[in-house]
Amino acid sequence: MSPTRTLARPLLASMFIAGGADALRHPGARPELVARAGLEDPEKLVRINAATQLVGGLALATGRLPRLSALVLAGSLVPTTYVGHPFWSEPDKSARGNQRVQFLKNLSMLGGLLFAAADTGGRESIPHAAGRITRRTARKTAKAAARAKKAAPLG
Repeated sequence: MSPTRTLARPLLASMFIAGGADALRHPGARPELVARAGLEDPEKLVRINAATQLVGGLALATGRLPRLSALVLAGSLVPTTYVGHPFWSEPDKSARGNQRVQFLKNLSMLGGLLFAAADTGGRESIPHAAGRITRRTARKTAKAAARAKKAAPLG
């Protein structure tokens, strides 16, 4: 693995590990925000999201299924961002600015996770490999058809 990946994955994962562990131990005001969003059983949802982020963060940091863990973290980050940082509904100008910063920070992390999910570690991606194999098969088929046409008796 490249030194960049070795360093970048744990750095990206650090916020999820710390935030997930904190939310598991001390849900704080998080369940209230979830309840305000109209979701049922907010404390359970907060704990599930926290565990998801903790486990996904640890997996990403250690390089265990990094693409899958990045996708899982991205999936958990979307509702966290929407529910946790609704700057558009904040009446206080100062609080609105703070929530906007946190919202944009989460969007930045989402971008990093999408990069991590797309990172093949230098190996060929499945869509690229499928396209290469399809093109090669089409060329071989065309050549075989041309040879068969030449070899077939006219008649």
